[in-house]
Amino acid sequence: MATETARPAVAESGGDAEHLTREDRVELLRYMLLMRGIEERAMNLYRQGKVPGSFYDGFGQEAVSVGSTFAMAAQDRLCILHRDLGGHLVRGVTPARILGQYMGRDGGVTGGRDGNVHFGDYRLGCVGMVSMLPDMMLVATGMAMAFKLRGEQRCAITWFGDGSTSRGDFHEAMNWAGVQKLPIVFVLENNQYAYSTPLHAQFAVDPVERAAAYGFPGVTTDGNDPEAMFAAVWEARERAVGGGGPTLIEAVTYRLGAHSSSDDPHRYRSEADEAAWKGKDPLERFALWLAATGVLDAAGAAAQRAAVEAEIAAAVAAEEGIGPPPLRSLIENVFAKPPAALEEQLAELERVRAAAPVGNDADR
Repeated sequence: MATETARPAVAESGGDAEHLTREDRVELLRYMLLMRGIEERAMNLYRQGKVPGSFYDGFGQEAVSVGSTFAMAAQDRLCILHRDLGGHLVRGVTPARILGQYMGRDGGVTGGRDGNVHFGDYRLGCVGMVSMLPDMMLVATGMAMAFKLRGEQRCAITWFGDGSTSRGDFHEAMNWAGVQKLPIVFVLENNQYAYSTPLHAQFAVDPVERAAAYGFPGVTTDGNDPEAMFAAVWEARERAVGGGGPTLIEAVTYRLGAHSSSDDPHRYRSEADEAAWKGKDPLERFALWLAATGVLDAAGAAAQRAAVEAEIAAAVAAEEGIGPPPLRSLIENVFAKPPAALEEQLAELERVRAAAPVGNDADR
């Protein structure tokens, strides 16, 4: 795994030079900037009381989901988790719909329903998230089984954290995928901590080595390098759709932010450790490398960042003006004929909501 700040040359990174164009590399950086910018803005909105519930982000892990999703085909299916927002973005979910989701607006991906990080757009191949880890491994394995039974040239991919590997779901999914030689890519995001538990207290053997016990390869790659992620997943997908079965990819990375909005990581992480990993921030590393190789100069990078910031600002303004969905929509597609008493209760709650001060999210 790479640990230095400067990434290796493209020709040394596993074949990505063969499949990625200059424009692709610029897009990789843009998607990572979008993910970071959206989540930073969402955290500010959370602190303002505009994002209900708790909030989870993928600060520092942007290269994992962006690089790996870039290697998947349109017909493939993605089981995306809460630190993998880049997968939604690469597939075409707009910043406005994502920010609307966070704020519970009618313009959100699920129309203001469900938890703020629980969403998916099946039309774009993004499966709605089950938050318990690693439940989405089982969902992805089931989808891969369907692809195999139908004889389709399709692949499923899912992401999960290092803490997930201590649960039975992990082993069940790995075992079935190995036995059936399913077209699936498992991406283990090794961000060094399961909440506050460091790696050495989680397992005695690196989970990537468990893949061999289930009959398929386990590989380790630099999770802070989008092209390294692209190359690893590209190879794994080619193997999967060719009938070679699954691959477990360990993406070595670091959660620069907190576990959630209610967490204080300084209680269990050292300043030296945090500083070392900040020096390997995937956005800064990749931007520096693009500049050094002449793909995107400083002026181009500045223009790209400005465009991303403007897109996010416009998305927030648009979604704040939409408002939450009508309360009556809570029972749509639930009852064939809603009880009259429930209809009356919802109508009364709608009147209370209408009387609430503008911008007060307590009405949701």
